[in-house]
Amino acid sequence: MSVGILGTKLGMTQIFDEAGKSVPVTVVQAGPCTVTQIKTAETDGYSAVQIGFGATTEKAISQPELGHLRKAEASPLRHLKEYRLAAPTDYQLGQEIKADIFTPGQEVDVIGTSIGRGFAGYQKRHNFKRGPMSHGSKNHRQPGSTGAGTTPGRVYPGKRMAGRLGGSRVTIRKLTVVRVDGDRNLILIRGAVPGKPGALINIVPAKLVGKAK
Repeated sequence: MSVGILGTKLGMTQIFDEAGKSVPVTVVQAGPCTVTQIKTAETDGYSAVQIGFGATTEKAISQPELGHLRKAEASPLRHLKEYRLAAPTDYQLGQEIKADIFTPGQEVDVIGTSIGRGFAGYQKRHNFKRGPMSHGSKNHRQPGSTGAGTTPGRVYPGKRMAGRLGGSRVTIRKLTVVRVDGDRNLILIRGAVPGKPGALINIVPAKLVGKAK
């Protein structure tokens, strides 16, 4: 895995390419992030770099976290994220990671938390087909059979039913970086990314299919 960057989703808009075609993009305020810890195989058993994002107050984080950040001479940060690297010594404590680590045209994976939709029914949550809408039908939006009555005589765990929709970790792979504004730490990514405006977003270089994370 390569080092990525944390940011917040600002919202969606559109830009126009050289051919004059409209391109839908998501604007992400990416970084700046601070390197808060460097892990090596000798000291921690594996190699990784930890970065922090989101300035906050000392009262908003725990004392152990505050002591951890003071070792790196970093200001209080709300979010910490670790990336496994083959050569973590290429980075230094306190180093800033900015949006310019990505380039236009590069493919990235975007990880975030999807928008919570609350309790949802079968059609909305699982895209079930509805029943007949004709007169006399009693199965408009009902689930239908959930299993045999005698054997096994119960509903198996994991059965697709009505329940809470969204609010879960989502990864969208191989989105294209359209534009990078290094001065304002903005990244414009083609298409939609998980979460609502203000949500925390993790952007990493896209991984090849079949390769380990």
